[in-house]
Amino acid sequence: MTTIRPFTCDDMFKFNNVNLDPLTETYGLPFYMQYLAHWPEYFQVLESPTGDIMGYIMGKAEGAVMKDEWHGHVTALTVAPEYRRLGLAGKLMSILEQISENKDAFFVDLFVRVSNKIAIDMYKRLGYSVYRTVLEYYSGDPDEDAYDMRKALSRDVEKKSVRPLKDPVRPEDVD
Repeated sequence: MTTIRPFTCDDMFKFNNVNLDPLTETYGLPFYMQYLAHWPEYFQVLESPTGDIMGYIMGKAEGAVMKDEWHGHVTALTVAPEYRRLGLAGKLMSILEQISENKDAFFVDLFVRVSNKIAIDMYKRLGYSVYRTVLEYYSGDPDEDAYDMRKALSRDVEKKSVRPLKDPVRPEDVD
């Protein structure tokens, strides 16, 4: 049976099998620690019965409440290759969405590489839509664009947060 539990500091020594995927953004230890310290409820891990890390989600709450921009943000979501296509990513997304609902957020957003068709299709099945394109968001050779995908939550009754923008933006223009 899979256990979904809060991420702990010790997990940083056990999640390399998940982070080695080329589509998974890997960060320095201080970055993970910052999320763990500031938004622990948004940092969840999937653990197998043998104690292996199967996947994790890391996110945060951000934005201005007065401008209807208060939202949950998915910083990283990944599942180890041997555990994919079991619905585990959807379970993690559902947890993050519920945490965001509990914080009275207007929407949940995430960034995904435009070339990552499998992830884009999964997010669409989960109710997300492309809000805008962010040019050269991911560095590399060459740099790659990202989709800013969003899903409105119950506070956004009129679904204003997910109305797509026509023109792409640059990373420095992203709030």
